Amino acid sequence: MIAAYPWRQLAILVVAGLIGTVAVVPYQLALLPGPLPAPPAAIYAGAIVQGAILVTIAAGFGLAAARRVGLRAPVSEAIAYGGDVREAIRGLQPVSSVVIGVAGAAIALVVDVAFFSPAVGAIAAASGRPERWQGLLASFYGGITEEILTRLFLVSVFAWLIGRVWHGPDGRPSREAFIVAIVAAAVLFGAGHLPATAALAALTPPLVIRAILINGILGAVFGWLYWRRGLEAAMLAHFTADLLLHVLFG
Repeated sequence: MIAAYPWRQLAILVVAGLIGTVAVVPYQLALLPGPLPAPPAAIYAGAIVQGAILVTIAAGFGLAAARRVGLRAPVSEAIAYGGDVREAIRGLQPVSSVVIGVAGAAIALVVDVAFFSPAVGAIAAASGRPERWQGLLASFYGGITEEILTRLFLVSVFAWLIGRVWHGPDGRPSREAFIVAIVAAAVLFGAGHLPATAALAALTPPLVIRAILINGILGAVFGWLYWRRGLEAAMLAHFTADLLLHVLFG
C-alpha cells in the first residue's frame, strides 16, 4: 500500500526548482542579441509564476508516479522526514556521478566539434555571450529544475504508464519498460531545447538533429542515474556537465 503523499518532500523540490528557474534568467537574457523584450522585473515575475506552476505540477505528479514504480529522490526524502542524509548522499555515489557528468560534457563537446561546428557557429553569431557567473547560475537550472521536469516527472510517469502493460511478476515495471521510459524522456528533453534555439537562430535540420542528439544522449545518461541511484545523482551529474559546458567551455 502506498504511504501518505510526501508533501514536505514536494515542498523541498518545488523550492529547489524555483531557485533554478530564477537563477537561469540572467543567462537567458545575456543570450538575447537585441534589447530586452520587457522590463527586468516583469521578466523575473513571469519566470517565477511560470516556474512555480510547471515545477509544482512536475514534482507533484512525478513524486506520485515515482513512488508507484520504485523510483526515489533519497536525499530530499531524508531531509524532509529526518532520515540519514549522509547515507542518502553516499548512495548517490557522488564521485562516480560527477565523473559521469564530466564524461557526458566531453561527449557533447566532441560531437559538437566533429559534426556540428557550422551549426554551433550560427548560434554563436546570432546570440550574445553570457559571462561565466551567468553560466554558473544557469547550471543550477539544468541540474535541479530540468531534472525535476524531465527525470522526476517524465521518466516516472512514462515508467508508470508503460509498466501497467509491461511489468514483472511483482507488478513493477520491467527493466525494458524503464529503458523505454528513459529513452522517451531523453528524446523529449532534447526536443525541449528547440524553442530556445529557435529564439536565437532559424531552425535548420542540423540544429534540430544536434539538439535532440546531444541532449538526448545526456538525458539518457541522467535517466539511468535516476533509475539506478536516485534523482539527486542525476542532478549532480547534470550540474557537473553544465558547469563544464556553460562555465569552463562556455
